[in-house]
Amino acid sequence: MTTSAPVIPQTFDGGKEIQFRCREGIACWNACCSNIDISLTPCDILRLKRHFGMGSGELLKQYTVPYEMEQGGIAGVKLRPVANGTACRFMKPEGCGVYADRPTACRYYPVALLSMRKQGEATDRDSYALVKEEHCLGHSEPRRITVDDYRKEQGLAEYDELARGWRQLILKRKSSGPSIGKPSRRSLELFFMACYDLDRFAAFVASEGFSDLYDVPADEMQKILCDDTELMLFGFRFLKQVLYGENTIPLKQETAEKRRLRLREKMQQAEREAAEKRAAEQDEMYRDEGEQGL
Repeated sequence: MTTSAPVIPQTFDGGKEIQFRCREGIACWNACCSNIDISLTPCDILRLKRHFGMGSGELLKQYTVPYEMEQGGIAGVKLRPVANGTACRFMKPEGCGVYADRPTACRYYPVALLSMRKQGEATDRDSYALVKEEHCLGHSEPRRITVDDYRKEQGLAEYDELARGWRQLILKRKSSGPSIGKPSRRSLELFFMACYDLDRFAAFVASEGFSDLYDVPADEMQKILCDDTELMLFGFRFLKQVLYGENTIPLKQETAEKRRLRLREKMQQAEREAAEKRAAEQDEMYRDEGEQGL
């Protein structure tokens, strides 16, 4: 269940038949959970948050570690292993301690989901690859099953659908590359909050500043703030708008115009201060040169 596991360099669609079964009693039982590198989707965070009945901030602090998906770019979160070790903290002798709410990567194993978007295409498409690790004996089990049926067996349809907006955000960033520039610190903070720290995002959406700028109908706002799943999906819409200009959340034009003018004034003020600083530095340089010539 490690993201660095050997992936067979051949992709296929959901109709591909694989030979695999994981079962209690197999000689390699729990081996994959003894050395983890599991990236979590926002849906995974949401399910685990509900499972433990804790806030998103506490869950992130206690059970996850952040990592950069790209240098200086957007962040992801991984499951934190046991202290001073590599094993999953949810692993028990009888198996997974959070099995009903286990992460997407665990459900997919030994299949790898590869979301791609070809140049010129508006939507992403899914393909799959097979992961084979030396310790895993599940590939020798006498059961053949298609990837689509395996996904159905593992309850992955809901997980994939709920995470689609998040994967599209990541694909947009990767496909855009340097063309949209380096994300600002504020953008990175918004991405992390809206994707992973849902409780903090809920407070942000419920704030006066948000309602002053965004024109969200009252019934829609109530649904967003009363349902974590709706809040998560709204977060993906919000990020597509603020990061990539896909405007699906109406703005209150008067407030937006005031903010635009304030931003322009701040930029102009910064430019004036920079010009004054350059002029002062030049005056200082000329003065030093004059004194040296005396």
